[in-house]
Amino acid sequence: MKGALAAAAAILLPAAIAGAQVWRSDQGDGTFRNPVLFADYPDPDIIRVGGDYYFASTTFANTPGITILHSRDLVNWRIVSHLVDRLDGLPQYDLSGGTAYRKGLFASSLRYHAGTFYLANTPVGQKTRIWYARDVRGPWRYHELEREAFDPGLFIEPDGRAYLATASTADGTITLLTLDAALAHVTDARRIHYIKGAEGSKIVRRGTYYYLFNALPPRLALSVSRSRSLFGPWETRDQIDDRTGGHQGALVDLPDGRWFGFVMEDSGPVGRMTNISPVFWRDDWPVWGTPDAPGRVPRRATKPIAGFPFQEPASSDAFSRPTLGLQWQWNHNPDATRWSLAERPGWLRLEPTVATGFWSARNTLTQKGQGPASRGEVKLDIGHVAPGDRCGFGTLGQVSANLTVQRDSGGTASLVMEVTQDTEQGPRTTLRDTVTLPRGTALWLRTDMDFTTDRGRVSYSMDGRRWTGVGGDFPLAFAWRTGTFQGEQFALFCYAPTSSRGWLDVDRFTLSALPPGAPDRVR
Repeated sequence: MKGALAAAAAILLPAAIAGAQVWRSDQGDGTFRNPVLFADYPDPDIIRVGGDYYFASTTFANTPGITILHSRDLVNWRIVSHLVDRLDGLPQYDLSGGTAYRKGLFASSLRYHAGTFYLANTPVGQKTRIWYARDVRGPWRYHELEREAFDPGLFIEPDGRAYLATASTADGTITLLTLDAALAHVTDARRIHYIKGAEGSKIVRRGTYYYLFNALPPRLALSVSRSRSLFGPWETRDQIDDRTGGHQGALVDLPDGRWFGFVMEDSGPVGRMTNISPVFWRDDWPVWGTPDAPGRVPRRATKPIAGFPFQEPASSDAFSRPTLGLQWQWNHNPDATRWSLAERPGWLRLEPTVATGFWSARNTLTQKGQGPASRGEVKLDIGHVAPGDRCGFGTLGQVSANLTVQRDSGGTASLVMEVTQDTEQGPRTTLRDTVTLPRGTALWLRTDMDFTTDRGRVSYSMDGRRWTGVGGDFPLAFAWRTGTFQGEQFALFCYAPTSSRGWLDVDRFTLSALPPGAPDRVR
C-alpha cells in the first residue's frame, strides 16, 4: 500500500551506474532498510540451511516459475534458480484459447531435510505437488498428491515425519495433512483449527511449541497460533498488519539462536514487497520488532548477520550469454521457436508470434519494475521489422503502456504509443500518439516508472542521447481481480496479426535509478 512507500527510505544510486538495482537495503554501516528488495517478491517463504538462506516467491503465470533467491545475511539477495521452466495443465498457459493471468503458481512452502530440498506448491486448479531436489538449482522432480491444498505449508519433523497445513480465506478452517515417508501421498487429514479469513499457513517449531502463522487477507493482518501438538489445541494471537509491517509470512532462525521474521506487504503498483524484522520472545510468544518498539517491523535495523558484502538480483543485460539471465521471465509459456540468443550473438532476437494484441501475445519478456523510481532503457535494431509486425518496449501490468514499432507497405517505420488497461470486461487499448521515424535501423526506447507518484512515461531516441517523450504520462496500478496480480513489469515484445518473417533484435537492456517525483514519500 502507499504507506509502505511513505515509510520507506532509500539510497538512490546514480542513474549512470549500469546494471545497478534502484534500491539498496544494505546501508553499508551495519544496518539495513526495509524492504529488502523494492520490487514484487510476494508470498515469501524463507529457510536456513547451515549458514545459507533461501527465499521462494510466487510468480503466477510468468515462466520460469517460482523464483528462488539465496542470501548469507537475509538482507543481500541474488536469484539462484526457478522451480519450473514451463506451466502445464491449461492450454491458456500457452495463450491458446484465452489467457491465464492470475493463475499459475501461487504461494509455496520451502523446506530442507536430510540433504534434500522440498517445495510444496499447488498449481491453480490442480492437485498439490511436493517437489524435491538435492541442489536448490535443480533438477527438481515432484510427487503429486491426491488432493488440492491451497497455499500449502510444509513442515518436516527432525525424524522425517511430514505434514501440510492448508487453509483458504473463503473458509478459514485449517486442515493438517499427514504425508507418507516419501512425501508422495496423504495418509491422514484432520481439521485442527479455525481462524476467520485464514490462509497462507506456515509452521515452525521452537522448543516445545509449534507455531502456526496465517495470513488474514480480509484484514491484511498476520496471526500466530501456538500448541504443544500439531493437532492442537491451538491458542491464537494477532501479530502485525500492513500498517505495521505486513500480513503474510513467518519466522526463520539464525545460527546463534535468534529469530527474524519475514512478511509480505501490499505496496501499490510496485506489487507486494517483503520486509524482514527482528523478533523477540515474551512468555513464549513471538513479538515483531524490538523491546523498545514492539509490534512493528522497523524501517531500519541492525543487520541480522554482519560481515557479508552487498549483492543484489541481476537487472541490466547485454544478452552476451547463451542463456537468459535469471532476472527475466516470460509472460505465460514462450514459443521457443520464435526467440533466440544464438541467431545474432550478443543480441536477443524476437520473431513475431501471432496475436491480435499485446495482452494475448506470446513471448513477451518481462523483468520486475523497481522502486522507488526506475528507468528501463533498450537499444533495438528495427531494420527487419516487417509490415504488420508490432514490436517494442514498455510495461506489463494492470495498466500496460507501450511504444510499438510498426512499418507500412512502403517501408516507412512509425512508433505508436498505446495504453492497455485490463478490466473485468477484458482488456481495453487506447492509442495515445503516433510518430513517424526517420530512416535508420537503430532505435532507443525508454520506460520510466515512478512508484512514489504511481505514474510512468515512455520516450524514444534515434542516437541514444536526445530523447523525445510520446503520449504523455500514464498510471501505474495493481489489482487482484484484473491485471496480472503482479507489480508493474518492464516488457519487451514482438507479435503480428498473421505469420511474419520479420524480427526485432535487442542489443541491451539497462536499468537505472530515477529521482523520485514525490521525494517526501521516500523518507
